[in-house]
Amino acid sequence: MEIQQFKVKRLVKYLESVKGEGTSMISVIIPPGKKIADMQKQLVDQFGNAENIKDRVNRQSVQGGITSAKEKLKSYNRVPKNGLLIYAGTVLSDDGKQQKKLVIDLEPHKPINTTMYYCGNHFITAPLKELLESDEKFGFVVVDGNGCIWATLQGNARVIVSKVQVDLPKKHGRGGQSANRFAAIREEKRACYAKKICETTTSCFITEDRPNVAGLILAGYADFKTVISESQFLDQRLKKIVVNVVDISYGMEHGLCQAIELSKSVLKDIALVKEQNLIGKFFEMLNIDHEKVIYTIHDSMKALGEGVVQKLIVYDDMEHERVVLKAQGASDDEVIVKYLTPKEIETGKAFIDAETGE
Repeated sequence: MEIQQFKVKRLVKYLESVKGEGTSMISVIIPPGKKIADMQKQLVDQFGNAENIKDRVNRQSVQGGITSAKEKLKSYNRVPKNGLLIYAGTVLSDDGKQQKKLVIDLEPHKPINTTMYYCGNHFITAPLKELLESDEKFGFVVVDGNGCIWATLQGNARVIVSKVQVDLPKKHGRGGQSANRFAAIREEKRACYAKKICETTTSCFITEDRPNVAGLILAGYADFKTVISESQFLDQRLKKIVVNVVDISYGMEHGLCQAIELSKSVLKDIALVKEQNLIGKFFEMLNIDHEKVIYTIHDSMKALGEGVVQKLIVYDDMEHERVVLKAQGASDDEVIVKYLTPKEIETGKAFIDAETGE
């Protein structure tokens, strides 16, 4: 898992663990392209609506969270290229007795296509979880007799790369000497259309002589998708990464939505296979040359800090936290960095070790 994904997963886990009183927890999600001023106006309107909350403490908490979100927005001149998420409000301490203000802003590592303002007793983390689904980009070609659409899917962000509409001649019942000529014209135009689709597919999904997507999905109804997948004009580099060919009932944007839905299991399987291959490579390296493999958290973090790590594999549910310890009377340079589980931190044994220097 990449570092950005790991950070998002830890953030999701934290946001789902905190609790607030009443409806004091504010979630603001802004997609790329939206104006900061529009969201500021919405927050001002919500602040006014909060005046109708009868409970004074809850009303002040909600308005405090909205104010914190507004102040955080002021530090941005425009929405970042991938969007912006802000979580603000009053949350309870672990023992449930004390309250503290919380404000978190995050620029996602890939585009987020959700617009949201939510005020409740919990933070909305679903859009963050969608960021974890996949960092890989997949290409889609959705084709039928009326047109074709080329698109990419990365996580929950879909982008229309190109589209074209056509008016192909239909089959008809004309007989006589003209029947063969009409059939030949129809087949010729269909062949030209298929060739054009293959050429456009290459221009959309080949960059610098290699595919710019991890996999390619061909979708359509009738036989067009099969013709494209088997065509001699479809680039061989793209043929090698075709991961699914699906039947759909619609064309264009509606067909794209259906193709994505029908390909979900395939895309998940690809991610699983890649993870299995990565772990297999790890054990293979461990058997061949164990000196090139580090697998304890302390040694791994030390190597990471020295910039000698080529690949880093992080366990999804790792509980360790980075703790900086300083013995009483020691200088700022004399600190000890440890990676401890919550139980080790709770027992305090690590802090005793810091005092004794052990």
